Amino acid sequence: MTRNVGGLDRVLRIIIGLALIVATATGTIGVWGWIGILPLATGLIGWCPPYAIFGINTCKTEPKQEG
Repeated sequence: MTRNVGGLDRVLRIIIGLALIVATATGTIGVWGWIGILPLATGLIGWCPPYAIFGINTCKTEPKQEG
């Protein structure tokens, strides 16, 4: 599994995921808010299956060091 979620994308996924989970846990929104587990997980792991399918990569890769 090569990381395909990076930088700002990861931060936004984690914030949105946590916000949805907290809103659901406090009763602010309905049970659909548990969907926040998905962006939270992909943000923490750094890999998103749909990104892999469509060839999207927001993760900056570092050039390999020679020598």
